[in-house]
Amino acid sequence: MLHIVDSFGRIGEENAFAVLARATELQRQGKDIINLGIGQPDFSTPDHIVEAAIKALRDGHHGYTPATGILPLREAVAADLHKRFGVEVNPDLVLIVPGGKVTMHMAILMFGEPGVDILYPDPGFPIYRSMIEFTGANPIPVPIREENGFAFSAEETLSLITPKTKLLIINSPANPTGGVTPKAEIDKLVKGLAQFPDVAIMSDEIYAQMTYDGLAHQTLLAYPEIRDRLILLDGWSKTYAMTGWRMGYSIWPKALYEAARKLAVNSYSCVNASAQFAGLAALTGPQDAVTSMVEEFDRRRKIVVEGLNALPGVRAATPKGAFYAFPNIAETGWKAKPLASALLEEAGVATIGGPDFGVFGEGYIRLSYANSAENIRRALERMRDFLTTHQPK
Repeated sequence: MLHIVDSFGRIGEENAFAVLARATELQRQGKDIINLGIGQPDFSTPDHIVEAAIKALRDGHHGYTPATGILPLREAVAADLHKRFGVEVNPDLVLIVPGGKVTMHMAILMFGEPGVDILYPDPGFPIYRSMIEFTGANPIPVPIREENGFAFSAEETLSLITPKTKLLIINSPANPTGGVTPKAEIDKLVKGLAQFPDVAIMSDEIYAQMTYDGLAHQTLLAYPEIRDRLILLDGWSKTYAMTGWRMGYSIWPKALYEAARKLAVNSYSCVNASAQFAGLAALTGPQDAVTSMVEEFDRRRKIVVEGLNALPGVRAATPKGAFYAFPNIAETGWKAKPLASALLEEAGVATIGGPDFGVFGEGYIRLSYANSAENIRRALERMRDFLTTHQPK
């Protein structure tokens, strides 16, 4: 009998893909499903980006590129970050990767081993904990609380750091909650981290350009005192509606960059060449499609929040970023995962149960408003009908 190593028994998954598969199967059976589960924009990649990829192929860019990514793209990433945040980034510390998860894998593999603590947000993106457990490290959840506007607390985060802590993962704007941590709280965190110079930080800023109500994103790149231990995660998937292109990037401290490059060589060799030219066109071309998309998400956000708060037993904090709502469903009497399953199977609405995002996710479900306003309204009507006619199981 074949026996793989024990660490694979600890690896988890992202249940949003399981929900997507089930929703697709129900649709194949002829059922009308409104998918508010998967976190991807429902917009097409802008035409000029698609054309750049086609041109790259016609121009003969069919081969390997450097494992770190083509230089013009790394330079464009650095220029974009300077334009948006006024920060200086060396293109030689930019790594082009096939999607955001790769940066998580690399960072957690670098620091995770038995006996080590890694802190991560909870509720949070499920791959954080999955990869931490895979390495044998101890996953230490940092509670992300509704009463705190789903922002992390600097004081609580710092209180969880011990001599065993090697990596701190933070995420703002956040998945699954839509929370945005204010600059003042990030200032407190960075100040407190001075007491823990051996702790690396991975800042997941994939939703950086999706903030609302006049909030400006606060990047951790703006703090020179932690740049020598900061790993930044960002990419094209959400901002440019490029989830399937598998285009991400990371910024690494000089001391870690060579290790990251070696991981790239040992795993995926390089990112698809034509996709890199598409990423270049995205950063250097017109940004009006990004602006329009975020404006539409904002409009849908207001529809979602108003509709959720009108449902029996449901209350929803207003998300300040990303494209998710994370309503509290405790007063419905339902547990989160059974409710999410019943909504899909019986009401035709795909959502994700809060526990799929961590131990503090019970009592919540996640809705993505990366769907049309019409479909969102239809989904809310179905949820109202379901909650008023079905008893908790």
